[in-house]
Amino acid sequence: MIPLTDSQVTRDGKALILAMDHGLEHGPSADFGSVPDTLNPEKIFETATHDAVTCLAVQKGIAETYYPSYDDDVNLLAKLNGTSNLWTGEPYSPQNWTVDYAAELGADAVGYTVYSGSNHECDMYEDFRDIQERAHREYDMPVVMWSYPRGQGLKNDTKESVIAYATRIALEIGADMAKVKYPGTRESMEWAVKSAADMPVVMSGGSKTSDYEFLSSVEAVMDAGGSGLAVGRNVWQRDDPERILDALEKVIFEGATADEAL
Repeated sequence: MIPLTDSQVTRDGKALILAMDHGLEHGPSADFGSVPDTLNPEKIFETATHDAVTCLAVQKGIAETYYPSYDDDVNLLAKLNGTSNLWTGEPYSPQNWTVDYAAELGADAVGYTVYSGSNHECDMYEDFRDIQERAHREYDMPVVMWSYPRGQGLKNDTKESVIAYATRIALEIGADMAKVKYPGTRESMEWAVKSAADMPVVMSGGSKTSDYEFLSSVEAVMDAGGSGLAVGRNVWQRDDPERILDALEKVIFEGATADEAL
């Protein structure tokens, strides 16, 4: 297994993952209605050529159709599972393509969502086991876990103890990096990072907020020992995605504050 720090997913041990799996997870009206140009995946692939972006996370159909035109300029993180917002049952995210096919398309890493706390937790852990072992043994590919505790018994999925548990679960079952929601404070994020030991932790970008609010949360994550960010809407929903990526590059890779970056 190639160390994560030597893979294409990171730069100097840090990551800025641009994500565009929202069309499946949330639907076009929810996330693309205000920025209809981004319904065309080429727009997002062009954004992903920015120097700050270490890789682009997309679903199977997007990778098949658009990645071959960008394979020299964009590193691919193949998001192997996902479900629609039309599903109303207990949280579950089925696998939509295989590690083998992702490797065939040229993926540099694979990603997988796990909903710990769901009634489907056991099935998802078994699915994750299979893709993690195949990615490591056959292709030396790192595996990024979208570690999202969720289920009918979970009342607050961003509580400090829940997010720390999410990073620890990712470490315990073999992820090379965990993507988690921001628990609200630098101190809470620091506990989540410590709970993951040496495994890198990145923050989920979440819904679009102001430039300063967004960059301040990223600054707090980096100060807490986090390894970066996995972000979609807070970049490509903006009128000038390049400007916010310039600022993110300063905060994540150069240690700037939000004020300095802006």
